[in-house]
Amino acid sequence: MRIGEAAAAAGTTPRALRLYEARGLLPPPPRSASGQREYGAAEVARVQVIRNLLALGLTLHDLSRRAHRLDMLVPDQPARSCAGGPGEFSDVVADRLAALDAEIARLVRLRRSLADAATRHDG
Repeated sequence: MRIGEAAAAAGTTPRALRLYEARGLLPPPPRSASGQREYGAAEVARVQVIRNLLALGLTLHDLSRRAHRLDMLVPDQPARSCAGGPGEFSDVVADRLAALDAEIARLVRLRRSLADAATRHDG
């Protein structure tokens, strides 16, 4: 299928597919005789995994650190396992959780400061 069809099947846009390819998250697909990208079901499934991980709060940079392992997260892959020893995905997730915790702490401090300022000005 061509890029527009693949993007629609994965629930994204052609631009996103080109971005994932440029960032190394999606291997360059074969090209037709006319030079158009041709995607199959495996590529669509990989894009869906990428989109799900992005929706969980991981970043493109996070995913690029383990792009070589993304296919192992595709559902219904026979006899595949994410197990690959320490650090395959756990370090990426741990780093992202630490970043989220730091951002939450920053926002809590900001909220507290704003609430304190509002209280001082209301009184």
